[in-house]
Amino acid sequence: MTDSARFQNRGALVLLCALLGTLCKMGSGQVRYSVPEELDKGSFVGNIAEDLRLEPQQLAGHGVRIISRGRTQLFVLHPRSGSLVTADRIDREELCAQSAQCLVKFNILVEDKLKIFEVEVEVTDINDNAPDFLTQDMEIKIGELTTPGTRFPLKTAFDPDVGINSLQSYQLSHSDFFSLAMKSVSDGTKYPQLVLERALDREDKELHQVVLVASDAGEPVHSGNLYIQVVVLDANDNPPVFTQPEYRVSVQEKLPVGTRLLTVNATDPDEGFNAQVSYVLDKMPGKIAQMFSLNSVTGDISLLRNLDYEDAMFHEIKIEAVDGPGLLSEAKILVTVLDVNDNAPEVTITSLTGSVPEETTPGREVALIHVHDRDSGQNGQVTVSVLGNMPFNLEKSIGQYYRLVTARSLDREQVPKYNITLRATDGGIPPQTTDTHISLQVTDTNDNPPAFTHASYSAFIQENNPRGASIFCVTAQDPDSTENAQVTYALTEETVQGSPLSTYVSINSDTGVLYALHSFDYEQVRDLQLQVTACDNGKPPLSSNVSLRLFILDQNDNVPEILYPTLPTDGSTGVELAPRSAEPGYLVTKVVAVDRDSGQNAWLSYRLLKASEPGLFSVGLHTGEVHTARALLDRDALKQSLVVAVQDHGQPPLSATVTLTVAIADSIPDVLADLGSLESPASPGDSDLTLYLVVAVAVVSCVFLAFVIVLLAVRLRRWHTSRLLQASAGELAGLPASHFVGVDGVQAFLQTYSHEVSLTADSRKSHLIFPQPNYADTLISQESCEKREFLSAPQSSLEDSKETFSQF
Repeated sequence: MTDSARFQNRGALVLLCALLGTLCKMGSGQVRYSVPEELDKGSFVGNIAEDLRLEPQQLAGHGVRIISRGRTQLFVLHPRSGSLVTADRIDREELCAQSAQCLVKFNILVEDKLKIFEVEVEVTDINDNAPDFLTQDMEIKIGELTTPGTRFPLKTAFDPDVGINSLQSYQLSHSDFFSLAMKSVSDGTKYPQLVLERALDREDKELHQVVLVASDAGEPVHSGNLYIQVVVLDANDNPPVFTQPEYRVSVQEKLPVGTRLLTVNATDPDEGFNAQVSYVLDKMPGKIAQMFSLNSVTGDISLLRNLDYEDAMFHEIKIEAVDGPGLLSEAKILVTVLDVNDNAPEVTITSLTGSVPEETTPGREVALIHVHDRDSGQNGQVTVSVLGNMPFNLEKSIGQYYRLVTARSLDREQVPKYNITLRATDGGIPPQTTDTHISLQVTDTNDNPPAFTHASYSAFIQENNPRGASIFCVTAQDPDSTENAQVTYALTEETVQGSPLSTYVSINSDTGVLYALHSFDYEQVRDLQLQVTACDNGKPPLSSNVSLRLFILDQNDNVPEILYPTLPTDGSTGVELAPRSAEPGYLVTKVVAVDRDSGQNAWLSYRLLKASEPGLFSVGLHTGEVHTARALLDRDALKQSLVVAVQDHGQPPLSATVTLTVAIADSIPDVLADLGSLESPASPGDSDLTLYLVVAVAVVSCVFLAFVIVLLAVRLRRWHTSRLLQASAGELAGLPASHFVGVDGVQAFLQTYSHEVSLTADSRKSHLIFPQPNYADTLISQESCEKREFLSAPQSSLEDSKETFSQF
């Protein structure tokens, strides 16, 4: 059809489109439209948005798109109007050949709802093709002896249109010798024949020319011409005749190229050259001539190409038998192609969700797939399944669509990724299968708290550690991923000895490493109880706690401290008294020391480091007691100097020393006398200082004695008054015993009083210290208090005191 003719009929086509573009419902999920061929690109087909009950602007939002399989997409969706329009010009003859009904089927997917709608568009025929003989000229040779009424087959015209638009009639141009007749066969097909009306005379006219016009009944009418030239021959009055007008053969597809299908045969009753028959394929539209070959001599029909049932189920071949002079006859071969299971099922993933969150509910859609087999019958029946023990099911949708859904909740920590294999199997023998692989990622949700590697931790650190030193590292693992597995560490805020825990230790929130914020002292803090919290970054965050006990280890950082004897504050040396009559082993004094460390760092040992008289005294290794090692002799010096060392067992060991001065005398006056005899002449200043000291001691002693006498007088008076009141009224019997002071109490008080006198016999820094009982020795029982007489003090003590003062 010419472009001018198409342009003239454009108005009629648009009107026809409006009339035929009617939508009708064909059942659930199916829509049907009708549209004429040869419409311009973008022509309206149907309002798909209205039929899907969607607003036009919602098409893109719902992911509505066309799914067409195995062919060029003929229709598109108009995004603004929501209409289905043509994607390009549609040629019905190219699309459906001469099929009575031309249906284009495709699917429309509403992606967010995973819904599929089947759409059928019927493409109706318009008269856009004229009948065509495929050749413009034809030559017929007719013998001059041919009797009138003889019929000669003519070329048939081909019109790809259907219905009234297809070939309807033939007409022959005016001729005195020829007319046109139609021959009908069993299937209703009519073949034009040239009828000889009058006998021909070659000598009168050798060539005759007529025109055969083939017309359709469309609007407007189209026609095609065949120019026939009749050559008058002599004496060949019989055309070849086929053994049967129609041959039928059934063959399987995929036969090898060159396979002989059948052999045709035609005979000619003439003799000689007029009976020599040759076979030719009639010119046919399409690919028939490219698929079959005809041996012009033998009449064998063989394959030039493989037959494919899926392309065409049958083929119609027209052949001619021509004798020597040129008489011909026609026959038809119908080749039926039988299907074999030569096509594997096709699996198309229409829609796919690349990932699903773990712990999702069963039935979650993963993918929408479509299966198809180009074979027919049992060979085209396809079943699809999920291979392996996978937590997924296939649910039937419409047509050959299936939904892949989850069968149960997924756990990313067990399986983070699934490689799903779908196997489609047809029903052929043997069956053919197709495997399709789908990779599905399981996304993480924060369903696991961090877990520490141990239920509790213990750490140790030496005291005197540097500030900022790394103490310990705790580790918590979270099986989740990404930010759900990012663990941060923190310490629970507590108080240690009145100070916040954060002033002692800190923790790196990313690595879990604990650091000391100051130098620990074992003597102050022995251990710390910490609570470490590990928290992930999920929403909501999950956390777990673990306890950590930090033990401070002792170091030998303290020197032994000597508690006794204490050094006087004025820098003088203390003096211990040992009588000359002391036997070996006599306890002179005891060095008392302590070490603030612990363990072997606090184990102390004593040794005599230096002595003015070696061998005279010994020191207990573990007790620190100073004993006489032998009896004292007259030749032994009055003043003995001892240096005692106290050492711990730490590494390295630390030690301290103390210097003891031991005065050897039987009594204090002897000591003073001996010290006086040893005294060197003193300067006038030293004598004055000694006098002042003696006077001061005498005054203090007198004041103290006066205080004691007054106290005893007051107690005696109260006691006397209470006796008088008891005798007169008898009411003083209930007085508590605490109102009275016994003799033992006074004696204990006196015994606690110590005399310390600075002497200048050798040096101003000398001290004389009288051994005094410990305060604990003054606690006497109530029973002993009752047995002693009131105000009965030992005379020896008073006499010793008087003698002491008389010496000054």
